[in-house]
Amino acid sequence: MKRFLALLLPALALALPAHAQLLPNASTNAAAAGQSNSLDRIVAVVNEDVILQSELNNAVRSIQQQYASQPGQLPPLDVLQKQVLDRLILMKLQLQKADDQGVHVSDAQVDQAVAQVAQQNKMSADQLRSEVQRSGEDFAAFRQQLADQLTVQQLHQGVVHDSVSVTDSEIDNLLASPSYKAGEVHLAHIQISIPGGADAAAIQAAATKAEQAINAIKGGMDFNAAAIRFSDAADALDGGDLGWRRMDEIPPAFADTVANMKSGDVSSALRGPTGFHILKLVGQREPSKQIVTEYHARQILLKPSELMTPEQAQQKAQELYDQIVNKHADFAKLAKDNSKDDTSANLGGDMGWFAQQAWGSAVAQQLGQLKENQVSQPFQTSDGWDILQLLGTRKSDLTTQMERDQARQAIGNRKAEQAYDDFLRDLRANAYIDVLVPTLRDDVNTPADAGKAS
Repeated sequence: MKRFLALLLPALALALPAHAQLLPNASTNAAAAGQSNSLDRIVAVVNEDVILQSELNNAVRSIQQQYASQPGQLPPLDVLQKQVLDRLILMKLQLQKADDQGVHVSDAQVDQAVAQVAQQNKMSADQLRSEVQRSGEDFAAFRQQLADQLTVQQLHQGVVHDSVSVTDSEIDNLLASPSYKAGEVHLAHIQISIPGGADAAAIQAAATKAEQAINAIKGGMDFNAAAIRFSDAADALDGGDLGWRRMDEIPPAFADTVANMKSGDVSSALRGPTGFHILKLVGQREPSKQIVTEYHARQILLKPSELMTPEQAQQKAQELYDQIVNKHADFAKLAKDNSKDDTSANLGGDMGWFAQQAWGSAVAQQLGQLKENQVSQPFQTSDGWDILQLLGTRKSDLTTQMERDQARQAIGNRKAEQAYDDFLRDLRANAYIDVLVPTLRDDVNTPADAGKAS
């Protein structure tokens, strides 16, 4: 089932932050696991919810299966259990918050997610069900996994939407900043977190752990293995891989360090707002110019309505096409008199200059087939029946506009990541978390829980 969930994440178009992702075969299999284990016990209390030993065991076992061919990359079992429990606790908290805020997903949304997973695996939904069951998993549990993914996605979107905005002046300031650098870098990281309100001893302990990680890497340990072993970031079990990021997406505190690194370099321990970070520059690539073909065209669009059936719209479009091609009628006049497109009708159907996909895939397909000044046969779009005339093409350098769009996205992404990190820290700081197994308590209970845990 892991491979299906892994394929789901990009398909959801949203890309949940790493710390919001579910562990495969975790809480949704708890009931089945409990039935087979009469000694199942509660390992943690999270507000009014619990995490069972069977949930933790299943999640740990899934991670071990992922790394079956590279078991040496995993940390010792007790450390792995703490990492996995921490992620399970965080997921519980997010799902609880979503429920409090009335964030729910419908069966139809889950059905769509199932269909996306099936499509990416080149199978039908029924075939997917059979494959999940053949692998020994319960399909209802699989669907619940998807539902939880979607629920946390919606929670994330709500938090970010309410707290993140980007102004033109912020974009101007970023692009004009001396520290602004174009291009993209592929980064991996190790994070040693410092809890809010930590004392000097806790800060020193984190610094020592960061130094141990650096020494291990210098001693020959693979960076990904070191991330799995030392990092307490949510992506630790993925080797700390941050993927490709634009330089302007990197927090300013780290940007100068990254700019002076070469591919393969590993940074020293960098102090950030949430703790110490060790960065590895996996790769880098320079930006390329964005030269695109733009099209100038005009159209006559006929939309079905209460007064015109789809068949009548098609027939009328054919009549107008015949007038233009065979009787040399004026295209602009016919567009003003007949077209139902609010944007272009009063301009004689003139659509201006635009990128090929700007008016949809049906128009884009026609543009790829027409010669200059040629008029298309009537064709169907999502709006109705269309007649298109290509007036000209040109090459345009959209690098500047693309740069501004990317800067807006980078600022928004940075703000969104920080906003959700703050949201999660606050969520956890105000939660009741009681880890009942002594060997799992280290670095899991928050300072606010110290007086609450038994």
